[in-house]
Formats: sequence, C-alpha cells, structure tokens
Amino acid sequence: MYTYKPKKFYIIVFATTWFFWLFAILFNDGLINALCMVLGGICPATAAVITVFTSKSDALKKDFKRKIFNFWKLKPLYIFAAVLIFSAIVVCSILLSTVFGESIEQFSFTKDFSFTGVGVMSAFATIFLAAVLEEVGWRGYGEDAIAQYHSWFKESVIFGFVWACWHIPLFWIPGTYHYEIREMNILYMLNFLVSVVPMGFITTWVYVKNGRSMLSSIIFHLFINFMQEKIAMTQTTKCVETLVVFVAATFIVLTNRDMFFEKCHIGHILE
Repeated sequence: MYTYKPKKFYIIVFATTWFFWLFAILFNDGLINALCMVLGGICPATAAVITVFTSKSDALKKDFKRKIFNFWKLKPLYIFAAVLIFSAIVVCSILLSTVFGESIEQFSFTKDFSFTGVGVMSAFATIFLAAVLEEVGWRGYGEDAIAQYHSWFKESVIFGFVWACWHIPLFWIPGTYHYEIREMNILYMLNFLVSVVPMGFITTWVYVKNGRSMLSSIIFHLFINFMQEKIAMTQTTKCVETLVVFVAATFIVLTNRDMFFEKCHIGHILE
C-alpha cells in the first residue's frame, strides 16, 4: 500500500517554484524573467512525475498513466457542464458589473494578452503549457495526496488555499498578469487570491466526476485561462466574478453532497 506524502510534495513544489520566481524578482531581466518563469512553472509537474515514477508503487504509476492517457473514459457531459457553468459565471459577472458602472462592451475579445513580451502564438503556447503543467502537478499527485486523508470538501479547501499561495511571487515579476493587477490596485491582487479558493471546488468537481482524469482538468483549465485572458472584463468585474464563482461553487457542493462529503475514498484513492 502506497503512503502519500502531501507535506513533502508541497514543500518541494513551493521551494523549487519560489526559488526560480524569487530569482526573477531579484534580477528583473527580461530573458532571465522568462527563463525563471518557465522553470518555476514546470516544478509542480516535475515534482509529481519524479515522485510517482521513483516510488516503488506499481499502483501509483499505473494510476498516473490512466489519468492522463485514458481519454476514452472521460465523461464529456460533465466537461461540457463545467464549460457552460464557467461561461455563465462570466456572463453573469459582466451583467452584474453594469450596476457598478462597468460597460456592456466587456462582451468582446481583447486584442492583446495581459502578459507582455511574447507574440500571439507564444501567448497561446503559454496559456496551453500553463494549463498542462499545473494540472499534471496538482492532479497528477498533489490533489490525491490530500484527498487520501480527507473528504473532497476538506481537500478542496486545503488545496484552494495552497494553490492561491503558490501564485504569490508572480505579483512581483514584471510582465505577468499578476504584476499588472498588483500595480493597478492591491485589492485586485487580494481578489485574485480569494477567487482561487472557490474555483478549487469547481475544478475538484470536474476532476472527480471524470474518474480523477488529468485530461479533463487540463481541458477545463485551458478553457478558464482562455476566457480570463480574452474576454474584455475589467478588474472591477473580476471582483464581481469572485462572488459569482463563490455562488456557483456553493451550488455545485450542495448538489453533489454525496461526492464532496463521502469518506469511502479516504485511504483508498488508488483502489
């Protein structure tokens, strides 16, 4: 029986990721920033792959391969539902934001990306790689390592907090979306960190309902990244969006209590 080690995994991920990102902050050079951003970004996936494939557990290795390659076991209905839910979140957020004086013209695509210094194709590659590399790390090992000892509800709370904290150095690296919103207003930075926690419940729902499939999480994460980058929402609207995400997450939890609060999987993730 394999013993998950969540504390060790997350200490390694934070130490390696933050090392590269803090290096980028200290030197503040365009080329160094880009290199350190990439090296930091691949740390969750690298830590997961090394942890899994240096273990002596055949069950853990088999489970990892199943989660990323068994695409025929996906449940498209849940992925489609998640896409619709997030689309509805965006629509509701923009409509509600008009109460605060925001423009209805937010229902349009932006011309540029929020991060600077890359071309259009590079920007799409960045969005794609961010989704893939994060999910291989979080869903490849990180989330299961917590769920092995807790209900999916408690796991979502813990992981949401950890996921938010992982992003913190990005707010001081020039050229990132996170840096730009911190420069605008510190409240926008806080809003981003808070929004990650309820979003964690939605991503967990997609993951578990698809038989703990990394591929389903990658697809959903990619869609979120694209929508957040290309829909012309203002930062005020994104503050409204955080409240809407909280409502959506609450609805998903209440309508899936059997999933979020069952404890049968505890100690038996690999089974």
